[in-house]
Amino acid sequence: MSDAPEASRGPVVTPVRVVIALCLFAPFVAMLWVGSYAKVDPAFIGIPFFYWYQMLWVLISAALTMTAYKLWQRDQRARASQKGGASQ
Repeated sequence: MSDAPEASRGPVVTPVRVVIALCLFAPFVAMLWVGSYAKVDPAFIGIPFFYWYQMLWVLISAALTMTAYKLWQRDQRARASQKGGASQ
């Protein structure tokens, strides 16, 4: 019976989950704000800014997604150990 109130409660917002959300949300904001990168200069090895900026975000997005995944795994392990420790 003690699990029922916890199960009916909404999702828990923690600082780690906020960081996870920001890691996943940042690439969308960066790519949807086209006015910030819709220009030719500065060129990088002959590639206009418009193109290399987007390609850079492919790498940044991969790193941020990996970071979010690792943080999520750590958060889930911590929650599981709290539940396991509380029931014993």
